[in-house]
Amino acid sequence: MRDISSSQPTRRAFLRASALIGCSAAAWPLMTHVTLASAPGEDRLVVIILRGAMDGLDVVRPAGDRAWAALRGPSLNGNAPPLMLNDFFALHPALADLMPLWQAGELGFAHAVATPYRNKRSHFDGQDILEAGTGLDVPDLRVRDGWLNRMLQSVPGIAAQTAFAVGRDEMKVIEGRAPFRSWAPDTRLVLSQQSRVLLEQVYHDDPLFRDAGEEAMDLADQLGDERAMSPAMMRKAANRADQAAALAKFTAERMRQETRIAAFSISGWDSHRGQAGVLRRQLSGLSQAVLTLKSGLGPLWQRTTVLAVTEFGRTARENGTGGTDHGTGGAMLMAGGAIRGGRVYGKWPGLEEADLYQRRDLMPTADVRLYPAWAMRGMYGIGRDLLQDKIFPGLDMGDDPRLLL
Repeated sequence: MRDISSSQPTRRAFLRASALIGCSAAAWPLMTHVTLASAPGEDRLVVIILRGAMDGLDVVRPAGDRAWAALRGPSLNGNAPPLMLNDFFALHPALADLMPLWQAGELGFAHAVATPYRNKRSHFDGQDILEAGTGLDVPDLRVRDGWLNRMLQSVPGIAAQTAFAVGRDEMKVIEGRAPFRSWAPDTRLVLSQQSRVLLEQVYHDDPLFRDAGEEAMDLADQLGDERAMSPAMMRKAANRADQAAALAKFTAERMRQETRIAAFSISGWDSHRGQAGVLRRQLSGLSQAVLTLKSGLGPLWQRTTVLAVTEFGRTARENGTGGTDHGTGGAMLMAGGAIRGGRVYGKWPGLEEADLYQRRDLMPTADVRLYPAWAMRGMYGIGRDLLQDKIFPGLDMGDDPRLLL
């Protein structure tokens, strides 16, 4: 087993670590979500859920593994010259715009990672376990909250009541006892002052409608002028890449204000057939989202960590329809000025048939949860016991991967 971590020369040493770092409806590309929360300090964390099982073997290609060429044909690998990250891994060409971040140490990856979920390979179950952050290989119906919400509950001084859920679908990662508000980005409530007074009087004696109406009108006042997620922008953002960039732009605008923690999802990563086209579109959207966050945050990018995770990887072998099927081990992306980038984290298990999980999938060598766990420890000083027992129950954090500067 090969240790695949590699590094760039140390940069910005003064930024020491208060930084933190389609086969089913679960993979439907037009369902998306943003959640936002405020927290103490100036560090920013963005978690992106990549729904549909991104093929990490295609995103970060193990060109240096001699078994790689036999597993994937030209329909997937194409004829473009490889974008070598180091002497072993190559980046998918659709992420070429992110190469300057890699060279600046603001982009990294972790390979051969997975949640504890095994064998059934269901999008719904895999996403539930990813967002709940549990250590079980089947969904635990008793766990009703997500790991971000449990973190909100655990850190003194976080204003959890200012957390937002923005979008149409639910994100379990933010659900739980810590309260948060919901707002649909493709609708706006525009009321004249007279209309507002009239509604307040009509609903005055009904606490249910009165409270809900007041909250809706407050959110409309607060967010109604957000150009990033206006109805016109959402209609224009029918293209998935444009939609991902619009979500990132909205997130960056909020994070320039009181928001410190954000999560949103990008769907559509299922690639049973025609994977070359699917990944080209999806990675273009992910690239635009990351670059939009960087430009939108400006100097705050140096205090930002972005973690992009998916429910599981895909099979090592290409199938008969130019795609890959549901697998196990995969890859995650990390970006931001606060991370120690320019490296691929983890231990490489190899791609010989005997090295594969069930002789079909990339063998996981690390729990994907350990990276957000170490990020939270770096930002908030949360104890290992709390992270391993409550926020990510069942997690063994192991040694510090030194993800943060």
